[in-house]
Amino acid sequence: MKKLSLIKMLLISFILFGCEVESFAQTQPTELREEVYVETSIFKVWYNEVYEQPTKLVYTSTNRPKNADRGSMDFWVPEGVHTSDKHDYYRNIYDKGHLAPAATYSDSKENLKATFSYLNCALQDQYMNRGEWRLLEEKERVWDDEQNLTVTVELVWDDDHLVLPTGGHVPSDMIKHIYFEKDGVWRCFEFENIKPTKGWEEHEVKHQH
Repeated sequence: MKKLSLIKMLLISFILFGCEVESFAQTQPTELREEVYVETSIFKVWYNEVYEQPTKLVYTSTNRPKNADRGSMDFWVPEGVHTSDKHDYYRNIYDKGHLAPAATYSDSKENLKATFSYLNCALQDQYMNRGEWRLLEEKERVWDDEQNLTVTVELVWDDDHLVLPTGGHVPSDMIKHIYFEKDGVWRCFEFENIKPTKGWEEHEVKHQH
């Protein structure tokens, strides 16, 4: 009798465990994608799930009023895309660098929160993010007082780029292509993803568009 009960318990455990495994497997991505396109209310992004980083992001900088503060707002993981997360930024020199700037979209809580998606986040050297990159973002908000800007941010990886133990691939370079819609001209700025040694103005380069 005891032997029969034991067999029943083993069968029940096997069935339950099997169901749990199947359910868990259904929630996991079957294969990481090299490019996923996502369009949100404030930006368009091409995302590499293997690198856990955006490869390109496009946003529009316009003269928006400031109506919201970031406060304790932090980055959130979007559904349906395998992105980086807080572990990729733990105890290292890399900031959760916004591509579409939070300050550019502080006209509403909804827009501000949208900038805190990990889709809009890159592994960015802390000194660049808080220094010359930030100063260029501030300059964009001066320029957009006169005309709208369409900004394309591209991330570039060298063959020997750093891969973190958590899986995030650190970009080697970050490039901004800024289109001045009224003037019909482009200005481009290329930054190596390290502590800058020169001002943002000196990072301007000529690209064919």
